[in-house]
Amino acid sequence: MSIDTDQGIRRFGRFNRLGTATLAIREIRRFLNVWAQTVMAPLINAALFLLIFTIAIGPRRGDVMGVEFLHFLAPGLLMMTVIQQAFANTSSSLASAKVQGNIVDTLMAPLSSAEVLAGYVAGSVARGLIVATVIATGVWLFLGVGLAHPLWALAFWVLGSIFMGALGLIAGIYAQKFDQLAAITNFLVTPLAFLSGTFYSIDALPGFLQTLSHANPFFYLIDGARYGMIGVSDSSPVLGLGIALVSCMVVLGLAWAWLEKGYRLKP
Repeated sequence: MSIDTDQGIRRFGRFNRLGTATLAIREIRRFLNVWAQTVMAPLINAALFLLIFTIAIGPRRGDVMGVEFLHFLAPGLLMMTVIQQAFANTSSSLASAKVQGNIVDTLMAPLSSAEVLAGYVAGSVARGLIVATVIATGVWLFLGVGLAHPLWALAFWVLGSIFMGALGLIAGIYAQKFDQLAAITNFLVTPLAFLSGTFYSIDALPGFLQTLSHANPFFYLIDGARYGMIGVSDSSPVLGLGIALVSCMVVLGLAWAWLEKGYRLKP
């Protein structure tokens, strides 16, 4: 029996399915091990937002875009939570691996940059979809808000998770310590999520702010998810889907390039 002693020869074909699936499963198990923090806490936060708005505004708030305010608010809160959780999944995982020094285990695995990217993002998509399902179930049970267009809702949930998973990977690569990662979250992700039409229709904004909102990719994710759940939106869902796809391609491309280069990963 001959033994192949050549080093650096790829023996998994064009795509290492087993290795990619193993990385994805590791990422899924990582957040499921703390499910109370990663799944239940987002549900409680969304419920608290709805409760606070109900108490603070109550019946005094009129309909928004022809639907009750709480029904308008619920899809925005759901999608805002999904994108925050998807971002946190990859960014915290990679940042923790860098700080603890075990990022070497991932870099030394027989995985290409595209496979590493796919494994990490798959974990974010799983977390995003689980959170979306849990919150959507709660919204249906307590508010009676279902899915007006299920496929549209699913498409934006998945694209939002992919976009934020790749963006979280970029943030995790760039950040050298948790303080830098927290700054990215607090000064970029959170403001963009809150100023994307989550709590209001952008038709209520002055023209200049409407223009800025249309430049925010988070707006199209939240607006598309709202269309999928209650059937109304500020912009065309087809336009939103196209912008979401382009945004995903951009951040996935940048994340792949940084992984391929080993930017801020290799000593």
